[in-house]
Amino acid sequence: MPVYLDHNATTPLHPEVLEAMMPYITGVYGNPSSVHRYGRLTRDALEQARTQVARLVNAEANQIVFTSGGTEANNLAIKGCLANQSVSRFAVSEIEHASLLEPSRTMTSSKLTRQWQLDMIPVNTQGQLEVDNLLACLHTDTRLVSVMSANNETGVIQDIKTLVATTKVNNADTVFHSDACQMVGKQPVNFAELGLDLMSLSSHKIYGPQGAGALVVNRSIDLAPQIVGGGQEKQLRSGTENLAALVGFGRAAELAEQMLSTRQKAASELQVQLEQQLQLMQGVEIFSQSVSRLPNTLQFAMQGIDGEALLMELDRKGFAVSSGSACDSTKTEPSHVLLAMSVPAETARGAIRVSFGEHNTDEDVSQFVEALENIRQQYNLG
Repeated sequence: MPVYLDHNATTPLHPEVLEAMMPYITGVYGNPSSVHRYGRLTRDALEQARTQVARLVNAEANQIVFTSGGTEANNLAIKGCLANQSVSRFAVSEIEHASLLEPSRTMTSSKLTRQWQLDMIPVNTQGQLEVDNLLACLHTDTRLVSVMSANNETGVIQDIKTLVATTKVNNADTVFHSDACQMVGKQPVNFAELGLDLMSLSSHKIYGPQGAGALVVNRSIDLAPQIVGGGQEKQLRSGTENLAALVGFGRAAELAEQMLSTRQKAASELQVQLEQQLQLMQGVEIFSQSVSRLPNTLQFAMQGIDGEALLMELDRKGFAVSSGSACDSTKTEPSHVLLAMSVPAETARGAIRVSFGEHNTDEDVSQFVEALENIRQQYNLG
């Protein structure tokens, strides 16, 4: 039986989520924007989902703007925020997901009539963003800062509350965004207490369907829509909502809130078990081991074997892991996250990520370690 250890890439659809979605796939087909009874019925379902997602992150329902996923939410946050600001500077961390880095770089393009200056905020060797590094990138004309809540590769958790407070003390008008797609459902997230202006969420990271996400928007933030032509989602994201997926997102959020502590505990126990076993192996380097990480995530490299080769060997043995971000799986370059942490390129090329989910067991870890040992022998790694 194959063992799935790639839950940061995507999670399986929870049976209760599928159950919630089915009526809107097979029978309830009104457009939420229609005023007749069919439309009102689907509008009620949409707003219930909005409330469920908001409750998970302690936001207000009217702060939830539904999108097609975390990528679109990140694009809306960056492009939508900067489009309505006077052109100057903005800052993002070096370890962001590609869906944040690429729109950021787009805003600096010489092809644009309004060209922004981008400041990249470095991290330390453990992948943490220190306050001094943030301060060095803050200027009087910095309009936006974006720092992810938890990294999708290393699992490193950032002190977002402190970073937001530091930013606001220096410039109260600077908008602060965080990509929380990996954080939500694994650690408590409180949008109101963090002081954030914008936060990105993704359904398929919390056992919901793919193709659904949200941007949480402080009501004082002026965003320019990136998709126009219908006026849905408070004029911020036009297009008929993907109702079945969003209903599933709402139910997944509800389950994530109810099962948070249970999922945390189970994943953390597996993470500790694997880490202890890896520490017994020669030539294995575990990244970000000394800082706070997501309870389900562990990234490591095995000296003497390329990460892609190791991934394929493990796949042949029935284990699904990742060499980094699933969105960049076709690339052979070393992880930009590890390079930002000053990990040598040769070591970074050997990195793979294990991310546990609610169905994984102690036996999965034992079998995975056994498979690694077999590969070590196969490659004569000592």
